[in-house]
Amino acid sequence: MAASHTELGFNGKVEGEVIVSRADAVINWIRTNSVWPMPMGLACCAIELMAVGNGRFDIARFGAEVMRFSPRQSDCMIVAGTVTYKMAPQVRRIYDQMMGPKWVIAMGACASSGGMYRSYATLQGVDRIVPVDVYVSGCPPRPEALLDALIKLQEKIKREPAAKNLFVA
Repeated sequence: MAASHTELGFNGKVEGEVIVSRADAVINWIRTNSVWPMPMGLACCAIELMAVGNGRFDIARFGAEVMRFSPRQSDCMIVAGTVTYKMAPQVRRIYDQMMGPKWVIAMGACASSGGMYRSYATLQGVDRIVPVDVYVSGCPPRPEALLDALIKLQEKIKREPAAKNLFVA
């Protein structure tokens, strides 16, 4: 029986002590279950971002409990809160310092669209300076919404061709 090309998971065939699978499936399974977030807590959404680490919500179930405060050790930036024009160059600089492949979650109404701040000082969406993979709605969004966004990001990572990202700087 021919293998299905739509198969995305780690479905290896066990023969003795050897597991046979596709390289894309194995690499993406590893990437999916070891996302290391770079928290960019800029406003009240950062409190909800902190809450996902406690036992009630437990982000560790999804392999993303290792919050790294160094961009060179993280692969997922979570922008939580209001991005001002004064802060925007620093957010972009930290994004540029992250190694590829890298992903971005815009958490909250302010990060996604500027929120209720229609002023000269507020960036109207972080997607104007960095590419965003998943948007989380709410003001502030509940920790469950961030976990849902993480699950959506993991589904996106599973679908990406792994070989494309092996040599991204």
